[in-house]
Amino acid sequence: MLLSGSDIVVRTLIEQGCEVVFGYPGGQIINVYDSLYKYQDELRHVLTAHEQGATHAADGYARATGKVGVVIATSGPGATNLVTGIATAFLDSVPMVAITGNVPSYQIGTDSFQEIDITGITLPITKHNYFVGSVETLADTIREAFQLAMSGRPGPVLIDIPKDVQVAKCEYEPRLPVGPEPNHAAKDVRIEEAAKCINDAQRPFIYFGGGLITSRAQDELLALADKIDAPVGCSLMGISGLPTDHPRFLGMQGMHGRYASSMAMHHADCIIALGARFNDRVTGNRAKFAVNTKIVHIDVDGSELGKTVNAANGLRGDIKLTLQKLLPLIRPTKRPQWHEEVEGFRNAETHDTVPSTDMTPKNAILTLNKHLNENTPVATDVGQHQMWAAQNLFFRRSRRFLSSGGLGTMGFGMGAAIGAQTGTGEHAVLITGDGSFGMCLNELATAVTYKVPLVILILNNGVLGMVRQWQTLFFDKHYSNTILDRKTNFVRLAEAFGGQGEAVASLEELDQALSRAFAANGPYVIDCAIDKDEFVLPMLPPGGSMDDIIVKVGD
Repeated sequence: MLLSGSDIVVRTLIEQGCEVVFGYPGGQIINVYDSLYKYQDELRHVLTAHEQGATHAADGYARATGKVGVVIATSGPGATNLVTGIATAFLDSVPMVAITGNVPSYQIGTDSFQEIDITGITLPITKHNYFVGSVETLADTIREAFQLAMSGRPGPVLIDIPKDVQVAKCEYEPRLPVGPEPNHAAKDVRIEEAAKCINDAQRPFIYFGGGLITSRAQDELLALADKIDAPVGCSLMGISGLPTDHPRFLGMQGMHGRYASSMAMHHADCIIALGARFNDRVTGNRAKFAVNTKIVHIDVDGSELGKTVNAANGLRGDIKLTLQKLLPLIRPTKRPQWHEEVEGFRNAETHDTVPSTDMTPKNAILTLNKHLNENTPVATDVGQHQMWAAQNLFFRRSRRFLSSGGLGTMGFGMGAAIGAQTGTGEHAVLITGDGSFGMCLNELATAVTYKVPLVILILNNGVLGMVRQWQTLFFDKHYSNTILDRKTNFVRLAEAFGGQGEAVASLEELDQALSRAFAANGPYVIDCAIDKDEFVLPMLPPGGSMDDIIVKVGD
């Protein structure tokens, strides 16, 4: 059938199983928006308040569903407003297709109104990007972008479409949806070498990241853990990959990880890493990390093997398929001494904990846990609240924790929560701080307009908490520009946008407010006052090793 380029864009998205897109219209993408109008019964569009919010929403949709998230924007500032969101998705390996309009091909390079080289700008933060030069290649470009976004290590792909390509016509032939490229296990010889390393270990520790969730390898991980009697920890991106209450699971490891998890990794003689990057928040001082420990690193992205730490065995391959071939080579072993040592770390973690009914950040999160079900997606912004959430949230199902790990994007959570709710149909939660919430609070308009059932819990301490914590511990309490002293009334702000809200000062008030919030049919803001001097602990000091870990103020 003969279709315009803009119709081809929308028809190909529908062909690929896309059910919803997020975006914001403009002059150089208006033809695509006209086609979205024509096909609105087949493809839903969510209009956000800002293009950055649209990108985070597409990101949250992808994280919560495992599908490709799609965002659409116009040229110039519309396209550049996507950059932070694309970079966020890139560093956290989230499958996304970003579609931008551009000025007509014959105006490219003339600095015409709202012309920008968005492919050049996003080259370092996409798996690939395309400038579509002819309408005849448009459909196949979109199909290829979808496949690339979801294959191997997922990530964002950008397609820039000039206005004349959107207007031009050509024959369109629908096709079946593409799938990811076939996965493969690591080479047999590498698997055999890894098996020997694991079998020789006395104190193994399994460490997983977001790659485990992407590979759906939870069953294989637990089978390996049971076979070698090993404790398990995770990165920030791995949270929700295993049920929080699994007896082998010690929680998040790293700079602000759980003490038991960090110390178990520190004392292990073999770390089996599955789909994790060993970034600086995990290792601390790399010269002192795992000095006498052998690392078995399995990752679908071979560039991660040996990039930051030296692995005794680097296995490039799909985690699930590689573990399936590895498991028969592993000897079943019980390790009572190692188990006793790990239990000592667990006991030390809780030894100094004093039961409290005060409004502490931990107690606020534990109160929230009582209102969550196994399907509730929880998004966070970035800062102290993010770490408190990572340490204390309870999950039973994967893909239910959404947080910006690699880029650390304040303002990520609002759009991500909207996208997650859109993708799952579940009541969603945003845990944020007063600093982070101020970044993208304009997306309250989106949540209200679409009646998104969203509980927004603001842990409000009146400061930029994480930076202030560093200033307290390492900069002689020089509180340079971290005391916000803003007069914003978040409850009235929510009402001004058309939502609901209330302020709470006790756990009892919070519990009651959460009941009302989860019963609401739209966004509900809870302004929860906390002490500005509450710290996220444990904490690995910058440049330090696990021997330097701070577990209480004054260490």
